[in-house]
Amino acid sequence: MTETDFMYVMKCSIGENFDEGSIIPYGNIQLSPCSTLVNYGQGLFEGLKAYRKEDGKIQLFRPDQNALRMKAGAERLCMPSPSIGKFVDAVKQTVLANKRWVPPMGKGSLYVRPLLMGMGAALGLGPSPEYMFLVFASPVGDYYNKGRKPMNLLVEDKHRRASPGGTGGIKTVANYSPVLSAQARAKAQGFSDVLFLDAAMGKYVEEVSACNIFAVKGDVISTPQITCGTILPGITRKSIIEIALALGYKVEERLVPVEELLDADEVFCTGTAVVVTPVGSVTHQGKRVEYKEQGETVCHKLYETLTGIQTGRIEDKMGWMVDVI
Repeated sequence: MTETDFMYVMKCSIGENFDEGSIIPYGNIQLSPCSTLVNYGQGLFEGLKAYRKEDGKIQLFRPDQNALRMKAGAERLCMPSPSIGKFVDAVKQTVLANKRWVPPMGKGSLYVRPLLMGMGAALGLGPSPEYMFLVFASPVGDYYNKGRKPMNLLVEDKHRRASPGGTGGIKTVANYSPVLSAQARAKAQGFSDVLFLDAAMGKYVEEVSACNIFAVKGDVISTPQITCGTILPGITRKSIIEIALALGYKVEERLVPVEELLDADEVFCTGTAVVVTPVGSVTHQGKRVEYKEQGETVCHKLYETLTGIQTGRIEDKMGWMVDVI
């Protein structure tokens, strides 16, 4: 990570609303050992990007959707959250304060990380008496060093990422460390990442460690449904579904058996970090299946459309981009 110049901080007490925050120099924060973030995982995070267009202007991609997702997560974890307007304004201020770090068009983007944390001391299990909303940023290039290098996924048969009724559908900090051991084992075997299955039956595809997954068969694009609350409702996921429908593809959000994924023509992943990245192979119970990843693929067409909108190469008819400067 590259440390930038400034970050945004806003605080409030339990029973109050987030009001006014400020831009301060980037640096460490004070945290009580008794904080509910440290002891009970009462924390959420978001991730979005700022893009520099060819004319030098800087834009954000759908920040209101990140605000809405944080609000939903905050309600689940008994936390106050910034209003949509204050969230978007905080992100704008952070990007503007760090504008020199936004890479030129085609050279990357500025990754923005909003955090909502229980900061107050509460040794007994319960909501924090004090909360902090913080936004920092760091310039990033492609998620994979060699551009959109295809992912090679290993289906995880032992561990499950989330269960019905749990917190798999919100972006809580507690969701991510449990995937690290499975991810580390997979990477030690040469895989890019882990693909998790459903907790109830262990037969339906859910998501990769930190991104959503899609399968293509003919002109039909299928992706796991998010209605069970075990899959994060990715903003890139949502955008790709809308783009695919606009391009004339049929999109199905439903239960996707792992066997169906193995029989697909194409598989790809979506997320703020990976954007739209092809999957080169999936390995399940020792069986490796390889997919089409080169040429005029559905994945490539969706990637070009999405990134074209984000960077201003394609007209934003969806109304997704928000000006910063």
